[in-house]
Amino acid sequence: MPAERAGYSVTMFVIDVSASMGKTRTVELPPGPNNEARSMEMTNLEWALQYVMYKIQDMIFHGRKTEQCGVILVGTEGTRNLVSDRNGGYENVTEYIPIAQPNAGTLAKISAIEPSSIAGDPTDGLIVGIETQTQYLGRKATWTRKMVLVTDGESHIGDDWEEIAEKIKELEIKLAILGVDFDDAEFGFKEEDKSAKKRRNEKFWSTFAESCDAIVGTCAQALQDVTRPTPKETNSAALNYELRVGAGDHSEDDWITMPVKVSKATALERPPSMKKFAKRHDKREGEDGIPDDVDPNKDDVYGLLKARTDYFMDREPKDGEEAVMQIKTEAEDGEGGETVKNVVPVEKEKLTRAYKYGATWVDVEDDFERLSTKKGIDICAFFPASKLRRELFMGEMQHVWADRALGQNQVAFGSLVQAMHRKDLVAITRWVSRDSADPKMGVLMPKVWDKIDSFLWAQLPFADDVRKYTFPSFDNLVNKKGEKVTQHAFLPTKTQMTAMEHFVDSMDLMHAGPKDESGEREPWFDPAQSYNPALHRIKQALFHAAVVPDLNTHPLPLPHAELLKYFEPPPKVVKRAESAIKDCIAEFKVQHVVKVVGRRRKEAHAEADDDMSLVLGPRADQKDSKPTVREPSPTLRPEVPVVANKEDVQMDDGGSETEPDDDDDLPKQEKAIPPPSPTLVPSTANEEPMDIDPQIPEGRIIGAAFPLRDFKKNIATGDVVSKAVEDLAFIIMDIIIQPFAKRRHQEMIECLRELRTVCLTEDEIDVWNESIRELKDVCLAAEPPNNKTFWSEIQAVGKTLGLITQAEAKKAGGKSSVSDAAAERFIR
Repeated sequence: MPAERAGYSVTMFVIDVSASMGKTRTVELPPGPNNEARSMEMTNLEWALQYVMYKIQDMIFHGRKTEQCGVILVGTEGTRNLVSDRNGGYENVTEYIPIAQPNAGTLAKISAIEPSSIAGDPTDGLIVGIETQTQYLGRKATWTRKMVLVTDGESHIGDDWEEIAEKIKELEIKLAILGVDFDDAEFGFKEEDKSAKKRRNEKFWSTFAESCDAIVGTCAQALQDVTRPTPKETNSAALNYELRVGAGDHSEDDWITMPVKVSKATALERPPSMKKFAKRHDKREGEDGIPDDVDPNKDDVYGLLKARTDYFMDREPKDGEEAVMQIKTEAEDGEGGETVKNVVPVEKEKLTRAYKYGATWVDVEDDFERLSTKKGIDICAFFPASKLRRELFMGEMQHVWADRALGQNQVAFGSLVQAMHRKDLVAITRWVSRDSADPKMGVLMPKVWDKIDSFLWAQLPFADDVRKYTFPSFDNLVNKKGEKVTQHAFLPTKTQMTAMEHFVDSMDLMHAGPKDESGEREPWFDPAQSYNPALHRIKQALFHAAVVPDLNTHPLPLPHAELLKYFEPPPKVVKRAESAIKDCIAEFKVQHVVKVVGRRRKEAHAEADDDMSLVLGPRADQKDSKPTVREPSPTLRPEVPVVANKEDVQMDDGGSETEPDDDDDLPKQEKAIPPPSPTLVPSTANEEPMDIDPQIPEGRIIGAAFPLRDFKKNIATGDVVSKAVEDLAFIIMDIIIQPFAKRRHQEMIECLRELRTVCLTEDEIDVWNESIRELKDVCLAAEPPNNKTFWSEIQAVGKTLGLITQAEAKKAGGKSSVSDAAAERFIR
């Protein structure tokens, strides 16, 4: 499909609002949160208007002033149109929205359209639409004329339709007829119990469309296609440049110069920006982004916030002083913004430019002198196209061709393209977009088309921007003596090479697609049909939210099938690769590696906090010193009275206090320690002490200081259950392998009880079973970090901390693959 001119179009929407459009229908909605089926009742008019609002929302999204539309209603109880005012007739046709650039008010007006109590002739609406469009455009012959007719085919149609079709062809109007429940064999829809009038009208519209090169479609397909991810191709504006050969080596009079045109061949598409709006307190009308028809006395007026940059620097507050700065996000008067503490506002004029050199900033009084460059494209050198590395291409591609107005220049330009094409050469070029601008390096590649010779230009990096990494050979291994090694663990064997080749070949997608006309398999992946969900799904969500009254009753539909086309590999390829995967696993001895949390070094134990003296007594070098009263560490919460025994602590050869690797091998000798002073009693898990770090790791929502409190607080919110379950399991695993973990064993047991209960009731059964298995592996590991004592305590509790079985899951409304016997073996 050839690219059309962006904007410069007027679309007339002719909407049939006759009484028959008030017929209700049941519309299926996306499944609910629990995968339950949902549906709702709406009129045929409401259903069809969704397509109109989607198309208008697309125009608003592009924001082009030259992309305009108007709305004509057919079957209204009143009459208001320019044809009737001028010549009479054309009753029950109303010009509802004059031609203009659409805005939010346009969507609000369309959503307010309701069926009338009478019927109208859609052909009258087409005539009014043609005349209104013609009068508005006048002599704008280059503008594109479009028209969309929405009808259910239940209204009376006049006889003089041939002249209408001829007029549509004469003005080159692109007409689309959208029928509610029209039969469509290609789409696979046929309405049962259709009235005779509708059957006749459907045949009429098919004949009418053939006579004026229009298209007829059913509304269901149109609503499906409007959400289809379709990149829109538009013609880029051609910019004037100068192509120079020999610049720099000779005087300017000796240069070969050619005026050329440059336009984009590809363009980078970004997701729509998330603009912020705030309520206007003065409710001024006519502002940007505010519909003119809003009543400021009744409606809340929202305006687009304009960005503003404030400069400030950090500073330490003085005693009893707090530095506060208000940063406003609105360029005009209004409340809002955020408060930043301990900063000082700085005026822009007092700032100086600095450049980062290593880890320091170097300020410069005067900016560097800019290069004296001249706008244009300078050819620096030619080299073979085979030496061009495609992976070095950067950014967008550009078309470069000769100026069509200069015939002699076209001959010279075409000769250069043809010569480079025949010699298979490309050219390194220096690109300057405007005078005194920074240059870019790129490559000109000749392209010989059927009727035109042109270049493609792509930007290349500078030599300093390319990092070259060298790696040792995978198949050429040399020992310290310089001798080549033929057998080594780092060298693949012939069997391994064969297995990997088989695996790679089994994933071939070149013949995994649908069959063509000759019965041959086509490639499965087509880059032209692969769409970016970050672009199209966000756009679909924005459009849907703009056209429905309530997202609770009108939830976002599922993504279009074309958007999910390449999310899953073809089943045939997956099945074909199964044997190859098994061979690779066997040959390369692939094993599942259990995630093990790293153990702290022993030296770190000697540098423990002074709060250890509360449990272990003062160190040898502190026996004569006066005890210091201070807040205990949040990680130490012994019960009162505290009991120290050799099961908890042993002295190693270095004199440091360490936790034994296996508590079961130690004698059970206990010595009571008097309870500490009330001012030194550490906080329990149920308390929330002041000024204590919750010890929440980065990226987590559960802290090591009060895990049970944090877990219950997050579960109460109801929207982070999965994250809270995952983080609590992580924190428990981390705590039980730390030094002096025995003091928190009972607390971790309580955390596990709560975690298991939540996993069972919130359908996180698989997460619990996987976490408790991993916990067992870590506790019973042969080498530290481990904690066999903690697993013994879990065994003492019994099955209430074991795997969740099928019977338990069924009672809670979930699923589990663990039998009662397997759960018994696991805990035993």
